[in-house]
Amino acid sequence: MKLAKTLRTNPLSVRPKGYHSFDISNGKEKVPVFLYNDIDNDLEPLFYEYLVKTVFTPVIHGGNTTGCNCESSCTSDCLCAIKNGGKFAYDFNGKLVRGKPVIFECGSSCKCPPGCRNRVTQRGLRNTLEVFRSQETGWGVRSLEIIHAGAFICEYAGVALTREQAKILSMNGDMLVYPGRFSSVRSDSWGDLSQVHVNQERSSYPSLPPLDYAMDVSKMRNIACYISHCTDPNVMVQFVLYDHNNLMFPRVMLFAMENIPPLMELSLDYGVAEEWSEKLAICS
Repeated sequence: MKLAKTLRTNPLSVRPKGYHSFDISNGKEKVPVFLYNDIDNDLEPLFYEYLVKTVFTPVIHGGNTTGCNCESSCTSDCLCAIKNGGKFAYDFNGKLVRGKPVIFECGSSCKCPPGCRNRVTQRGLRNTLEVFRSQETGWGVRSLEIIHAGAFICEYAGVALTREQAKILSMNGDMLVYPGRFSSVRSDSWGDLSQVHVNQERSSYPSLPPLDYAMDVSKMRNIACYISHCTDPNVMVQFVLYDHNNLMFPRVMLFAMENIPPLMELSLDYGVAEEWSEKLAICS
């Protein structure tokens, strides 16, 4: 904890060599994203335009969502709560308390303020993260602060493509990520009380239609693209909608599955290994 605090405030006093950027987002994120490599001369993360959130084309985006009329913070009987099955997915501290196939956050059509409990992922990155070079995993990501279980980490960002667009770019060898291949087992079981209480009835939610889109990360991406794959991860994917109604194109949001101490590498289950190709396994 002490080392991590020093790295956040005065990193060169601990590591005089190895830092190549103290913010690869160039001010786009609310907190800096460090780049550290003391192994070789690879500076790949500096060669991409940094995206804070996924870019959707007008065809995908469609119209605005219908919003709630809450003047302060949303209540359990408002329109957005009803869209979420009558219960919000987050507690008042912004922690994910129940994973769902998709979470409907308040959007631009809602009257509630930015601090509403149902606007968690829209607030962006909050923890100081570091992209680092590792001899074991290649590029990886670690936090310089503790990340508590259920806390939002960041969006997995790229340029959203329809199936037809993805087919064309994949022939060019562009690096594509398919949200439908992320493992949903983690989020489905997150916060499920029926797993620990016999008399607790398991909640049921409508399933998502097939996620028939890809994200192009060959030119524009964010820090999430450097999180390493692991079959026993400490980070999970939760799909979220707030700026459009298209269930086939939700945003890919990352949450902590456990308390992650400072300097521990973040890991994510990218899905079934047999479905990968070399251009998909960009973080291995």
